[in-house]
Amino acid sequence: MTAFNVIHDIDVDSGIVDADAGVSLDSLMRAALPHGLWVPVLPGTRQVTIGGAIAADIHGKNHHSQGSFGNHVLSLDLLMADGEVRTLGPDSDVFWATVGGMGLTGIVVRARIRMKRTETAYFYVDSDRTNNLDETMELLTGGSDDGYEYSVAVPDTISTGSKLGRAGFSRGNLATLDQLPPKLRRDPLRFTAPQLLTVPDIFPNGMVNGFTSRLGGEVTHYTFAKGGRGLIQNITQFLHPLDLLGEWNRGYGRRGFLQYQFSMPYGAEQQLADAVRAIAHSGHRSFLNVFKRMGPSSRAPLSWPHPGFMLSLDFPIKPGIDDFCTALDERVLDAGGRLYFAKESRTTPEMVRTMYPRLDEWRRIRHTADPDGVFVSDLARRLRLIAD
Repeated sequence: MTAFNVIHDIDVDSGIVDADAGVSLDSLMRAALPHGLWVPVLPGTRQVTIGGAIAADIHGKNHHSQGSFGNHVLSLDLLMADGEVRTLGPDSDVFWATVGGMGLTGIVVRARIRMKRTETAYFYVDSDRTNNLDETMELLTGGSDDGYEYSVAVPDTISTGSKLGRAGFSRGNLATLDQLPPKLRRDPLRFTAPQLLTVPDIFPNGMVNGFTSRLGGEVTHYTFAKGGRGLIQNITQFLHPLDLLGEWNRGYGRRGFLQYQFSMPYGAEQQLADAVRAIAHSGHRSFLNVFKRMGPSSRAPLSWPHPGFMLSLDFPIKPGIDDFCTALDERVLDAGGRLYFAKESRTTPEMVRTMYPRLDEWRRIRHTADPDGVFVSDLARRLRLIAD
């Protein structure tokens, strides 16, 4: 859908953008920021289209304060199975079945999005380091998180013993003009997000191993200043450090990696701690991790985010990884958690029915929009999302 890449209108007074579904969030940000408008929800990369953001109902480091992407969509134009393009809003069941519906209700071709106003393109950031899992959970649940619109922790899931579950925290808000140093006030809406290089396709399998993972985890942990306050960071530093490197995944070699992202609800803190211990002792190393607190669910039946905690891990592909993740699946289900369709390659249909209790509701709505099953995908076939 990237051929549909026109931004039709940026209404500065209302803060509403009208754009094609193939416009990337990076392009949208670059066009809107000079007008003092910010994309309200950004995932871990800006290289995502508006249509994809709607279809997966993406979330960002501000989910606890702003919810998921669909909450900020005022209307969308959907190419239906009968060939008609319908404009749908939040008063429509098909709208909410499309949000998080992974493209199975039709094709999003255009959307109107309410943006967030900002005085600057920078963040005012506080940084912390914890020593163990207990301290990490205390910082997440002790109420201090509520003072920040954006919050994320990068946990250590490799170290064991007294360091188990330690984490670096980066939490902040969009900076106001008076919070910037004089030099940055001259051009406060300047978008500084360079890509330094593209990783070449030359790395052998096994480069990401026990030694390099431990080293990477140690370096990552100490990049977070302990008790750092009032740091000024640009969007790359605060939200998208991996966007500095194009094709960064090539560093894992041709076998690649499995991203495993799960959530567990509030009240399942002990199950979460047990899962972190199991990961640390598994021999499957992940040093690119994201851990955060999630806010209320959206109205979309298949939207992934729900109140609780989420943990995202990148495991290099090696023997035993599928069996280990199957054991993690059982922990997630037992705790009442769920896995994310947008980063999913191995869940079973039975698990989906348990994780998404509104699946039948979504199926009924989808059937009214596409009774003949015109729109289908490999994901839908494998997980039997569409009823027979």
